[in-house]
Amino acid sequence: MDKLKMHSPDLTQDNIAKIRKLFPGCVTEAADDNGKLRLAIDFDQLKNELSESIVEGPQERYHLNWPGKREALITANAPIAKTLRPARDESVDFDTTQNLFIEGDNLEALKLLQETYLGKVKMIYIDPPYNTGKDFVYKDSFAESNSDFLKRSGQEDEQGSRLVANTEANGRFHSVWLSMILPRLKLARNLLTDEGVVFISIDDREIDNLLKVCNEVFGEKNYLGTILWKKKTNGNNTGYIPPVHDYIVCFGKTAQEKSILGFNVSDEYLAKTYSNPDSDPRGPWTTSDLSANHEGPYFEITNPNTGVTYWPPEGRYWVFNETEVQRRIDDGRIIFGKTGKAGPIQKKYLSERTSMRFKPESWWDKHGLNEDGTAEMADLFAPKVFDHPKPTEMVKRLVEIGSGDGDIVLDFFAGSGSTFHSTLKQSANDGLRRVSIAVQLPEELSENAVARKKLGFETLPQLTKERIRRAGQKILKEECHPDWNKDVGFRVLKIDSSNMANVFYTPDQTSQADLLANVDSIKQGRTSEDLLFQVLVDWGVDLTLPIRRDNIQGKTVFFVDENALVACFDTGVTEELVKELAGHEPLRVVFRDTGFVSDAVKINVQQIFKQLSPMTDVKAI
Repeated sequence: MDKLKMHSPDLTQDNIAKIRKLFPGCVTEAADDNGKLRLAIDFDQLKNELSESIVEGPQERYHLNWPGKREALITANAPIAKTLRPARDESVDFDTTQNLFIEGDNLEALKLLQETYLGKVKMIYIDPPYNTGKDFVYKDSFAESNSDFLKRSGQEDEQGSRLVANTEANGRFHSVWLSMILPRLKLARNLLTDEGVVFISIDDREIDNLLKVCNEVFGEKNYLGTILWKKKTNGNNTGYIPPVHDYIVCFGKTAQEKSILGFNVSDEYLAKTYSNPDSDPRGPWTTSDLSANHEGPYFEITNPNTGVTYWPPEGRYWVFNETEVQRRIDDGRIIFGKTGKAGPIQKKYLSERTSMRFKPESWWDKHGLNEDGTAEMADLFAPKVFDHPKPTEMVKRLVEIGSGDGDIVLDFFAGSGSTFHSTLKQSANDGLRRVSIAVQLPEELSENAVARKKLGFETLPQLTKERIRRAGQKILKEECHPDWNKDVGFRVLKIDSSNMANVFYTPDQTSQADLLANVDSIKQGRTSEDLLFQVLVDWGVDLTLPIRRDNIQGKTVFFVDENALVACFDTGVTEELVKELAGHEPLRVVFRDTGFVSDAVKINVQQIFKQLSPMTDVKAI
């Protein structure tokens, strides 16, 4: 039986495998630091393959660089031996919900989600640290343990705080922020569908750097635009030009029309925009300019009623050629004003609209203010429980234009939970069944925080989860779309060290005596459900699928989405139990490597499934 690898994917090796498909002669083998052979790139040979397109090191070229960029890229690709452990008691509707709340470092979360959600997320909205010098940023190092690194660099206090202030006195002020955001964006891009879209809130301090790093990660051609969102009514006289807006940068994985779905067109808008004053048999219509600002046909059009001729306005051209213009005049699709005595305009019919949605514009001044976000939190909790949460009215608009029915919405800087709350509100409004995934670092709240002093929350995720609980119940009491599935639950998963002991990953570095003492490579204190979720992560199985727990022949057996995966981690597994499980014909089955009643049973497992369920993928941990 093959064993599951039980760590996140090694993206460097994945990239080498992709190069190998294109240029097999450029891939060789080399020993790593531990003496193990791994695939490696022969860069001299690769240069020969791409000889006409090589840009040598010091040669001038346009690119973004900063101290620490190389380390940030290595960090993005490095695998981690972590897992997601379920927390049923903190979840809502754990067994049935499609939503996830992941507690832990978002870089680690993105790595753990690579297999399961690769190419499946339609929309990402993040509100990362703005690099004000007062907020906090993540600092990543995989060369040493997190604890050693944080203590050595003075980024961990006596209570073990995981955060560090990025003060403006730091000479690497922008570099540290870029090194934080780059690996997260690279990993996030992998999760997007081909028509997926990412929205990123930012202010003046890092808007320039954010656009540059996004151009590098997503490609400049996939830039969809930047929204200027009015966040407050006045700038409090701060700065030379007091700022009252933030930016929302928007990129697609591949720039497509389907990336931005647009706003729903309301009945009021249609009634105001379309009418049929001339009883046109094609139905209600509105008017549209007959010219465009790109090069095209240029000729005079004569009004048949008055004989007056018209040319396109200066710098513009007609959208149709002469033959098509005359055909449309004869057909009544081009008219000359309401009285027939004006210049030419074209009719646009409601029946011919390809979509009942319209695109957003770049200036948003009617989509909620920061003070509205604060008021929403006060309505659920108490005044000043969270500083400047994004208003759901603004984020709800992003959810509307960036996602549709069945789509996944991800926020890996969840903060107070505005994106999760907004997604619930929008789904309740339009009846579409969206899935929310939120990720938040277990950041400790300050001793003076209102949420801690008055409400008893010690960490930000505790506040966030309670906000989602209360928001969900509030939404259910309000009027909801009849088609909405009313899923206001969330499955809480917490990032933790692997369920596997060190001997599982480094058996060659373990003495014979230690091997005998560690016959079972699973850590003490880990439950069967802990093991199940690490298997789901490792195998790339949807983390929100329904889970059923059965007792079969005295053993606990998990059925994930009925037969998508069957798991038994008990000891004393007999051949009779193996045959009964094979009778379910699951797509995948997994056992504990040391869980069989005898070596003979373990050896026969593959043969039993080959006979009774040949399509089943059989693994062990």
